[in-house]
Amino acid sequence: MNFTNLNSIFSKANGKKIVVIGDIMLDRYLLGNVTRISPEAPVQVFDIGTSENKLGGAANVAYNIKTLGAEPLLIGVCGNDDEGKILKKVFEDLGISTEGIIAEANRNTTCKTRVIAAAHHLIRLDSESRTKISEESSGSILKILEETKNDFDIIILEDYNKGVLTKSLIHSVIEFAKENSKKILVDPKFENFFEYKDVFLFKPNRKELEDAILKRTDGIDELTERAKDFIKKINCKNLVLTLGEHGMLLIENNNDKIEIVKVPTQARKVSDVSGAGDTVISTIAVCLAGGAEVKESVIIANFAAGLVVEEVGIVPIYKDILIEHLVERDV
Repeated sequence: MNFTNLNSIFSKANGKKIVVIGDIMLDRYLLGNVTRISPEAPVQVFDIGTSENKLGGAANVAYNIKTLGAEPLLIGVCGNDDEGKILKKVFEDLGISTEGIIAEANRNTTCKTRVIAAAHHLIRLDSESRTKISEESSGSILKILEETKNDFDIIILEDYNKGVLTKSLIHSVIEFAKENSKKILVDPKFENFFEYKDVFLFKPNRKELEDAILKRTDGIDELTERAKDFIKKINCKNLVLTLGEHGMLLIENNNDKIEIVKVPTQARKVSDVSGAGDTVISTIAVCLAGGAEVKESVIIANFAAGLVVEEVGIVPIYKDILIEHLVERDV
Protein backbone atom coordinates (compact mmCIF):
# COMPACT_ATOMS: atom_id res chain seq x y z
CA MET A 1 0.00 0.00 0.00
CA ASN A 2 1.78 3.14 -1.16
CA PHE A 3 1.82 6.62 0.33
CA THR A 4 -0.49 8.03 -2.37
CA ASN A 5 -3.22 5.50 -1.59
CA LEU A 6 -2.91 6.03 2.15
CA ASN A 7 -2.96 9.80 1.78
CA SER A 8 -6.01 9.55 -0.44
CA ILE A 9 -7.91 7.42 2.10
CA PHE A 10 -7.20 9.73 5.04
CA SER A 11 -7.69 12.90 2.97
CA LYS A 12 -11.16 11.73 1.91
CA ALA A 13 -11.97 10.82 5.52
CA ASN A 14 -10.80 14.18 6.83
CA GLY A 15 -13.68 15.92 8.58
CA LYS A 16 -16.18 13.16 7.71
CA LYS A 17 -18.67 12.66 10.51
CA ILE A 18 -18.86 9.20 12.11
CA VAL A 19 -21.49 8.42 14.74
CA VAL A 20 -20.48 6.51 17.88
CA ILE A 21 -23.28 5.24 20.14
CA GLY A 22 -22.52 3.35 23.32
CA ASP A 23 -21.18 3.24 26.85
CA ILE A 24 -18.96 6.22 27.62
CA MET A 25 -16.45 5.97 30.47
CA LEU A 26 -14.04 8.09 32.43
CA ASP A 27 -10.67 6.40 32.96
CA ARG A 28 -8.93 7.96 35.96
CA TYR A 29 -5.30 7.19 36.77
CA LEU A 30 -3.79 7.82 40.21
CA LEU A 31 0.01 7.71 39.91
CA GLY A 32 2.28 7.65 42.93
CA ASN A 33 4.43 5.53 45.22
CA VAL A 34 4.16 2.99 48.01
CA THR A 35 6.86 3.44 50.64
CA ARG A 36 5.38 2.04 53.86
CA ILE A 37 2.76 -0.12 55.53
CA SER A 38 -0.11 1.52 57.36
CA PRO A 39 0.07 1.48 61.17
CA GLU A 40 -3.73 1.09 61.19
CA ALA A 41 -3.92 -2.17 59.24
CA PRO A 42 -1.56 -4.47 57.26
CA VAL A 43 -2.07 -2.57 54.02
CA GLN A 44 0.15 -0.45 51.80
CA VAL A 45 0.01 3.33 52.02
CA PHE A 46 -0.22 4.88 48.58
CA ASP A 47 1.08 8.43 48.23
CA ILE A 48 -0.64 10.14 45.29
CA GLY A 49 1.72 12.04 43.04
CA THR A 50 -0.44 12.95 40.05
CA SER A 51 -3.83 12.11 38.64
CA GLU A 52 -4.91 11.89 35.00
CA ASN A 53 -8.38 11.77 33.47
CA LYS A 54 -8.73 9.97 30.15
CA LEU A 55 -11.53 8.68 27.94
CA GLY A 56 -12.68 5.07 27.94
CA GLY A 57 -15.21 2.91 26.13
CA ALA A 58 -17.20 4.64 23.38
CA ALA A 59 -15.54 7.92 24.38
CA ASN A 60 -12.11 6.50 23.53
CA VAL A 61 -13.40 5.32 20.15
CA ALA A 62 -14.60 8.85 19.46
CA TYR A 63 -11.21 10.26 20.47
CA ASN A 64 -9.40 7.88 18.09
CA ILE A 65 -11.71 8.95 15.27
CA LYS A 66 -10.74 12.55 16.08
CA THR A 67 -6.98 11.86 16.08
CA LEU A 68 -7.32 10.04 12.75
CA GLY A 69 -8.76 13.19 11.18
CA ALA A 70 -12.49 12.42 11.00
CA GLU A 71 -15.18 14.02 13.17
CA PRO A 72 -16.99 11.93 15.80
CA LEU A 73 -20.60 12.48 16.79
CA LEU A 74 -20.55 10.77 20.18
CA ILE A 75 -23.92 9.74 21.59
CA GLY A 76 -24.08 8.28 25.09
CA VAL A 77 -25.40 8.63 28.62
CA CYS A 78 -23.69 9.77 31.82
CA GLY A 79 -24.82 10.83 35.27
CA ASN A 80 -25.38 14.27 36.78
CA ASP A 81 -22.42 13.68 39.08
CA ASP A 82 -18.87 14.98 39.50
CA GLU A 83 -17.48 12.28 37.20
CA GLY A 84 -19.95 13.30 34.50
CA LYS A 85 -18.79 16.91 34.75
CA ILE A 86 -15.14 15.84 34.58
CA LEU A 87 -15.92 13.67 31.55
CA LYS A 88 -17.52 16.58 29.71
CA LYS A 89 -14.54 18.79 30.56
CA VAL A 90 -12.17 16.20 29.03
CA PHE A 91 -14.34 16.15 25.89
CA GLU A 92 -14.22 19.93 25.63
CA ASP A 93 -10.44 20.03 26.14
CA LEU A 94 -10.01 17.51 23.30
CA GLY A 95 -12.39 19.32 20.95
CA ILE A 96 -15.08 16.61 21.05
CA SER A 97 -18.67 17.85 21.01
CA THR A 98 -20.86 17.02 24.03
CA GLU A 99 -24.13 17.69 22.19
CA GLY A 100 -24.90 13.97 22.03
CA ILE A 101 -24.21 13.32 25.72
CA ILE A 102 -27.42 12.76 27.69
CA ALA A 103 -27.38 13.12 31.50
CA GLU A 104 -29.67 10.94 33.63
CA ALA A 105 -30.36 12.23 37.12
CA ASN A 106 -30.12 8.96 39.07
CA ARG A 107 -27.29 7.35 37.17
CA ASN A 108 -23.61 6.99 38.07
CA THR A 109 -21.16 7.95 35.36
CA THR A 110 -19.00 4.93 34.61
CA CYS A 111 -15.59 5.67 36.10
CA LYS A 112 -12.64 3.28 36.38
CA THR A 113 -9.92 4.48 38.73
CA ARG A 114 -6.58 2.72 38.37
CA VAL A 115 -4.04 3.07 41.18
CA ILE A 116 -0.50 2.69 39.83
CA ALA A 117 2.79 2.77 41.72
CA ALA A 118 6.14 2.55 39.91
CA ALA A 119 4.42 1.14 36.80
CA HIS A 120 2.70 -1.57 38.90
CA HIS A 121 -1.09 -1.69 38.78
CA LEU A 122 -2.17 -2.04 42.45
CA ILE A 123 -5.96 -1.93 42.23
CA ARG A 124 -8.86 -0.72 40.09
CA LEU A 125 -11.86 1.00 41.64
CA ASP A 126 -15.07 1.00 39.58
CA SER A 127 -18.09 3.25 39.98
CA GLU A 128 -20.89 2.64 37.50
CA SER A 129 -24.51 1.86 36.80
CA ARG A 130 -25.45 -1.11 34.62
CA THR A 131 -29.17 -0.46 34.59
CA LYS A 132 -30.82 0.10 31.23
CA ILE A 133 -31.18 3.69 30.16
CA SER A 134 -34.66 5.20 30.26
CA GLU A 135 -37.06 5.10 27.32
CA GLU A 136 -36.78 8.89 27.25
CA SER A 137 -32.99 8.63 26.75
CA SER A 138 -33.46 5.99 24.03
CA GLY A 139 -35.91 8.29 22.30
CA SER A 140 -33.43 11.17 22.51
CA ILE A 141 -30.72 9.03 20.88
CA LEU A 142 -33.00 8.10 17.99
CA LYS A 143 -34.04 11.74 17.63
CA ILE A 144 -30.39 12.81 17.30
CA LEU A 145 -29.87 10.19 14.58
CA GLU A 146 -32.94 11.36 12.68
CA GLU A 147 -31.98 15.03 12.92
CA THR A 148 -28.42 14.44 11.71
CA LYS A 149 -29.01 11.60 9.21
CA ASN A 150 -27.75 13.62 6.25
CA ASP A 151 -24.40 14.27 7.93
CA PHE A 152 -22.96 10.74 8.23
CA ASP A 153 -22.76 7.32 6.58
CA ILE A 154 -21.29 5.16 9.35
CA ILE A 155 -22.54 4.27 12.84
CA ILE A 156 -20.39 2.48 15.41
CA LEU A 157 -22.22 0.65 18.20
CA GLU A 158 -19.81 0.35 21.14
CA ASP A 159 -21.29 -2.08 23.66
CA TYR A 160 -19.76 -2.61 27.10
CA ASN A 161 -22.98 -3.92 28.70
CA LYS A 162 -23.37 -0.78 30.82
CA GLY A 163 -26.99 -0.21 29.83
CA VAL A 164 -26.95 2.23 26.90
CA LEU A 165 -27.37 -0.28 24.08
CA THR A 166 -30.59 -1.97 25.12
CA LYS A 167 -32.09 -4.64 22.89
CA SER A 168 -34.87 -2.32 21.73
CA LEU A 169 -32.45 0.51 20.96
CA ILE A 170 -30.15 -1.86 19.03
CA HIS A 171 -33.06 -3.03 16.89
CA SER A 172 -34.26 0.55 16.32
CA VAL A 173 -30.80 1.75 15.25
CA ILE A 174 -30.39 -1.20 12.87
CA GLU A 175 -33.80 -0.45 11.36
CA PHE A 176 -32.84 3.21 11.02
CA ALA A 177 -29.63 2.19 9.24
CA LYS A 178 -31.50 -0.02 6.78
CA GLU A 179 -34.00 2.73 5.97
CA ASN A 180 -31.26 5.32 5.48
CA SER A 181 -28.48 3.22 3.87
CA LYS A 182 -26.02 3.60 6.75
CA LYS A 183 -23.24 1.14 7.58
CA ILE A 184 -23.27 -0.22 11.14
CA LEU A 185 -20.03 -1.40 12.73
CA VAL A 186 -20.36 -3.26 16.05
CA ASP A 187 -17.93 -3.77 18.91
CA PRO A 188 -19.98 -6.25 20.98
CA LYS A 189 -20.09 -7.66 24.49
CA PHE A 190 -21.70 -10.86 25.71
CA GLU A 191 -25.25 -9.84 26.70
CA ASN A 192 -26.43 -8.53 23.32
CA PHE A 193 -24.25 -10.67 21.07
CA PHE A 194 -27.02 -12.14 18.95
CA GLU A 195 -29.07 -8.94 18.72
CA TYR A 196 -26.79 -7.38 16.08
CA LYS A 197 -28.26 -9.01 13.00
CA ASP A 198 -27.89 -7.69 9.45
CA VAL A 199 -25.07 -5.25 10.30
CA PHE A 200 -22.22 -4.33 7.97
CA LEU A 201 -19.34 -5.33 10.28
CA PHE A 202 -19.12 -7.20 13.59
CA LYS A 203 -15.87 -7.15 15.60
CA PRO A 204 -15.57 -9.49 18.59
CA ASN A 205 -12.38 -10.92 20.02
CA ARG A 206 -11.77 -14.66 20.19
CA LYS A 207 -12.91 -15.08 23.81
CA GLU A 208 -16.11 -13.12 23.21
CA LEU A 209 -17.02 -15.31 20.23
CA GLU A 210 -16.21 -18.53 22.08
CA ASP A 211 -18.24 -17.39 25.11
CA ALA A 212 -21.19 -16.60 22.84
CA ILE A 213 -21.18 -19.95 21.03
CA LEU A 214 -20.45 -21.77 24.32
CA LYS A 215 -17.45 -23.60 22.92
CA ARG A 216 -13.68 -23.28 23.17
CA THR A 217 -11.94 -23.89 19.86
CA ASP A 218 -8.77 -25.87 19.26
CA GLY A 219 -6.62 -23.82 16.90
CA ILE A 220 -7.28 -21.24 14.20
CA ASP A 221 -8.79 -23.73 11.72
CA GLU A 222 -11.59 -24.78 14.07
CA LEU A 223 -12.10 -21.17 15.14
CA THR A 224 -12.48 -20.17 11.48
CA GLU A 225 -15.14 -22.84 10.90
CA ARG A 226 -17.10 -21.68 13.95
CA ALA A 227 -16.79 -18.06 12.84
CA LYS A 228 -18.12 -18.97 9.38
CA ASP A 229 -21.19 -20.54 11.00
CA PHE A 230 -21.66 -17.51 13.21
CA ILE A 231 -21.51 -14.93 10.41
CA LYS A 232 -24.35 -16.76 8.65
CA LYS A 233 -26.35 -16.91 11.87
CA ILE A 234 -26.38 -13.15 12.41
CA ASN A 235 -26.27 -12.40 8.67
CA CYS A 236 -23.57 -9.76 8.87
CA LYS A 237 -21.50 -8.83 5.82
CA ASN A 238 -18.11 -8.81 7.54
CA LEU A 239 -16.79 -10.47 10.68
CA VAL A 240 -13.50 -9.15 12.05
CA LEU A 241 -12.14 -11.44 14.75
CA THR A 242 -9.25 -10.07 16.81
CA LEU A 243 -6.83 -12.79 17.93
CA GLY A 244 -4.29 -11.00 20.13
CA GLU A 245 -0.77 -12.11 19.28
CA HIS A 246 -2.15 -14.01 16.25
CA GLY A 247 -3.42 -10.85 14.53
CA MET A 248 -6.91 -10.78 13.02
CA LEU A 249 -9.24 -12.87 10.93
CA LEU A 250 -11.52 -11.21 8.38
CA ILE A 251 -14.45 -13.23 7.08
CA GLU A 252 -16.42 -11.60 4.28
CA ASN A 253 -19.94 -12.79 3.46
CA ASN A 254 -20.77 -11.84 -0.14
CA ASN A 255 -24.19 -13.30 -0.93
CA ASP A 256 -23.34 -16.46 1.06
CA LYS A 257 -19.95 -16.72 -0.64
CA ILE A 258 -17.48 -16.78 2.25
CA GLU A 259 -14.00 -15.34 1.82
CA ILE A 260 -11.34 -15.53 4.53
CA VAL A 261 -8.36 -13.23 5.03
CA LYS A 262 -5.78 -13.87 7.75
CA VAL A 263 -4.00 -10.72 8.91
CA PRO A 264 -0.83 -11.41 10.96
CA THR A 265 0.02 -9.33 14.02
CA GLN A 266 2.11 -6.19 13.55
CA ALA A 267 3.19 -5.48 17.14
CA ARG A 268 6.96 -5.47 17.66
CA LYS A 269 6.61 -5.50 21.44
CA VAL A 270 3.52 -5.59 23.62
CA SER A 271 3.44 -3.29 26.65
CA ASP A 272 -0.30 -2.85 27.24
CA VAL A 273 -3.29 -4.15 25.26
CA SER A 274 -5.74 -1.70 26.89
CA GLY A 275 -7.76 0.17 24.29
CA ALA A 276 -6.50 -1.85 21.31
CA GLY A 277 -10.03 -2.93 20.39
CA ASP A 278 -11.14 0.71 20.38
CA THR A 279 -8.26 1.52 18.03
CA VAL A 280 -9.29 -1.25 15.64
CA ILE A 281 -12.96 -0.29 15.29
CA SER A 282 -12.24 3.44 14.97
CA THR A 283 -9.50 2.93 12.38
CA ILE A 284 -11.71 0.63 10.29
CA ALA A 285 -14.51 3.22 10.40
CA VAL A 286 -12.26 6.11 9.35
CA CYS A 287 -10.74 4.09 6.49
CA LEU A 288 -14.19 3.07 5.24
CA ALA A 289 -15.24 6.73 5.42
CA GLY A 290 -12.20 7.48 3.25
CA GLY A 291 -13.31 5.04 0.57
CA ALA A 292 -11.09 2.07 1.49
CA GLU A 293 -12.24 -1.50 0.95
CA VAL A 294 -12.95 -3.62 4.04
CA LYS A 295 -9.76 -5.68 3.59
CA GLU A 296 -7.62 -2.54 3.31
CA SER A 297 -9.33 -1.05 6.36
CA VAL A 298 -8.70 -4.15 8.47
CA ILE A 299 -5.02 -4.34 7.46
CA ILE A 300 -4.51 -0.68 8.41
CA ALA A 301 -6.44 -1.14 11.67
CA ASN A 302 -4.36 -4.19 12.56
CA PHE A 303 -1.22 -2.13 12.13
CA ALA A 304 -2.70 0.72 14.20
CA ALA A 305 -3.45 -1.71 17.03
CA GLY A 306 0.13 -2.97 16.83
CA LEU A 307 1.38 0.56 17.43
CA VAL A 308 -0.84 1.37 20.43
CA VAL A 309 -0.10 -1.88 22.31
CA GLU A 310 3.56 -0.85 22.33
CA GLU A 311 2.61 2.03 24.63
CA VAL A 312 1.65 1.86 28.33
CA GLY A 313 -1.92 2.89 29.10
CA ILE A 314 -4.78 3.77 26.78
CA VAL A 315 -3.39 5.96 24.01
CA PRO A 316 -4.98 7.15 20.74
CA ILE A 317 -3.64 6.48 17.27
CA TYR A 318 -2.58 9.58 15.33
CA LYS A 319 -3.04 9.80 11.56
CA ASP A 320 0.40 11.16 10.66
CA ILE A 321 2.24 8.63 12.84
CA LEU A 322 0.15 5.76 11.45
CA ILE A 323 0.82 6.77 7.82
CA GLU A 324 4.54 7.21 8.53
CA HIS A 325 4.85 3.72 10.02
CA LEU A 326 2.71 2.09 7.32
CA VAL A 327 4.93 3.53 4.60
CA GLU A 328 8.10 2.66 6.55
CA ARG A 329 7.00 -0.97 6.94
CA ASP A 330 5.64 -1.13 3.36
CA VAL A 331 2.36 -2.63 4.55
